[in-house]
Amino acid sequence: MRVCPTQAIRIREGKAVLREELCIDCGECIRACPHHAYDVKQDNLKEIFDYKYRVAIVPSLFFGQFPEKVTNSQVHEAMRELGFTHVFEIEGGIEFLREKINELISNPAVPKPIISSFCPSIVRLIQLRFPSLLDNVAHLRTPTDLAAMYYTEKLVDEGAKREDIGMFYVTQCPAKKTEVIKPIGDEKSVLSGVININIVYNKVYRKVLRGELTEVAEEDRWRNDVMVNDRAIRWMLTGGEANTVAGRTLAIDGMSNVIKFLEKVENEDLLGIDFLEIRACDESCAGGVLNSENRFLAVERLKRRAREVKYRLKHDPTAMRKTYTDKKEYLMAHINLEKPFENKAFSLDGDRATAMKKMKRQRELMCFLPGIDCGACGAPTCQALAEDIVNRRGAISDCIFMQKQMEHQNGLSAETSYKIVEKIWGKARLEKDCSKAGAKLDTL
Repeated sequence: MRVCPTQAIRIREGKAVLREELCIDCGECIRACPHHAYDVKQDNLKEIFDYKYRVAIVPSLFFGQFPEKVTNSQVHEAMRELGFTHVFEIEGGIEFLREKINELISNPAVPKPIISSFCPSIVRLIQLRFPSLLDNVAHLRTPTDLAAMYYTEKLVDEGAKREDIGMFYVTQCPAKKTEVIKPIGDEKSVLSGVININIVYNKVYRKVLRGELTEVAEEDRWRNDVMVNDRAIRWMLTGGEANTVAGRTLAIDGMSNVIKFLEKVENEDLLGIDFLEIRACDESCAGGVLNSENRFLAVERLKRRAREVKYRLKHDPTAMRKTYTDKKEYLMAHINLEKPFENKAFSLDGDRATAMKKMKRQRELMCFLPGIDCGACGAPTCQALAEDIVNRRGAISDCIFMQKQMEHQNGLSAETSYKIVEKIWGKARLEKDCSKAGAKLDTL
């Protein structure tokens, strides 16, 4: 409840209740919950067989999950044995995307700093908490969308029917799953489904350990890397995007850092910054909650792979290097690069006049609430409780300090006060329990 950056979680009957309209799918609750009560639903892997052409859209980060002894070719081969007919890395399109970002930076009419639209959780955070910065967000599609759109057109040109093509993103974060169901700026996602990276990792690694894969020649292993260069491989890491575009840039990761920094931007405390790379997770996508590997190890592996690819591209002139840049005219004809973003700022009511009345009432309530944000009422802050009250989702008696005040004034009985606390935290929570954390029978 406390770590949620949009205050989307409340406690009712001793359990966390999610207000879905406020959730940005950043995964902070998954990371923080000591009981691992939160999980990310995914599409059933069997659903890929609904399509004749089954394309796994994978981030370079996926290959960084595996130890050094596992080659990229083995991963590709294992993915095909799982049922995918094609495997394509999303970062192949960043050269084209990088060029468009630089065009925005050089355009004096575009508000600065330009904020990257790469992380869907950040876009949703700005929509909800920092709507004044929405014009600063680069209205550009993500490499994931571009990869899916590009590969769909490629297969269609090769004779495939669109209805036979399934694009499945192997994701490191829950935000991508939501983006397929409720895409930001589109009526329908270009992806057919999303599969959690840890699920695919386990299945692939099991095949590698069992020795079920055919040994792949070195030249074939290299051929799997030709769609990406060293800049593309680093794109998902902190600084990977910012360091590839022109102008004065900054890279910020980690939700607490992001919120503090966006507050600075909103207050116009920063001048002369051209571009901001902002990611919700520590170490950017390497810190995604669905990853299997330690984020620092994954970062080190990706950087090593980037150096290897850069060396090979420099010293192997015969290598195939078909990138998005080589296909610029084709992409311009087939891909809509721009993506609109809707303002979804916190609203107490759809009607402006009613919202103003509720806001006035909310401010009046804050005169009575203690303002210490203890969370005992089941809301993360007193401000959140006041909002719940004006929206008839809570009562002022939910506050234990107000309960004592009302008891003192004979407006509330001790029995009723006790029942209110039970309703929020559950009956069992108020009973003696020596096995809880820090108690004498704690086995942790």
